[in-house]
Amino acid sequence: MSEKVEAKPNALWENIKVIIQALILAMVIRTVLFQPFTIPSGSMMPTLLVGDYIFVNKFAYGYSKYSLPFSPDVFSGRLFGADPKRGDIVVFRFPPNPEIDYIKRCIGLPGDHIQVTDGVLYVNGKPVPKVADGAFTSDYKLDPGEDVPVFRETLDDGKSYDTLDQSPVSRGDNTREFIVPEGHYFMMGDNRDNSLDSRFDVGFVPAENLVGRASVIFFSLGNDTSFREIWKWPTNMRWDRLFKVVE
Repeated sequence: MSEKVEAKPNALWENIKVIIQALILAMVIRTVLFQPFTIPSGSMMPTLLVGDYIFVNKFAYGYSKYSLPFSPDVFSGRLFGADPKRGDIVVFRFPPNPEIDYIKRCIGLPGDHIQVTDGVLYVNGKPVPKVADGAFTSDYKLDPGEDVPVFRETLDDGKSYDTLDQSPVSRGDNTREFIVPEGHYFMMGDNRDNSLDSRFDVGFVPAENLVGRASVIFFSLGNDTSFREIWKWPTNMRWDRLFKVVE
C-alpha cells in the first residue's frame, strides 16, 4: 500500500504573502480611513502641541488625488465630497506647494466674509466672542510662550476653542476683508500671532487640497523629544493627552 506524501507549502512564500497582505491593508487604511500625522510647529497651540501625534479622518470630506499615496493625477475634484464645518481642524495641502501638509482651523466657508480687526475675528460682519481664559506656557524650545494670554472664541454654531494672542499689534491682528471664493476655505491657526495661514501666504484653500479632519491625539511627547528617543518617553510623555479627541 503506497502512501501519498503531500507537499508542504513553502514557509518563506507564506511569510511573504502575509507581509504583502499586511502592507496592502495598511495602505488601504491610510488611504481611505485614517492617516497619522505629527505636529511639527506651534501654529495650533494651545489646541495642538509640538510632539502631538494625531490620526486624521480621511473620509470626513471625501477623497481627492491628495488622499492617495504620492498624489497621482488620476482624477480631479473630490469623490464622495463633504464640506468642512466652520471650526473644524483640517489637514490640507499647502496651495503654493501641494507637496507640503498644513494643519489649521477652518474659519471661513465659501461666500463668507472674514476679517480681523484689533485682534478680534469677524465672520460675515459679526465679531466672534472672545473671552479671556487664563494663560499658556509651552515646553517647545523654539516657541517658549511663557504665560501667553489665552482667549476662548465661540462661533455662531456654538463651536468653542482656545486661541493664543501674545501681542495685540501683530501683523495678523488687522487684516483686509477676505471674501472666500466658491469651492475654497479660509484657514487660521489658533496661535494667532505665530501662524502662517490664509491671512498670509496660504491664501484660500481649494476643496481639492483637503486631506482630512484631525480626529484624535494617540501619542504625545513634550520637551522636543524625538520619537526615536525611547529612553526619554517615561519622563516626557504627556499622559493626559493620550487618546484625547481633537476639538
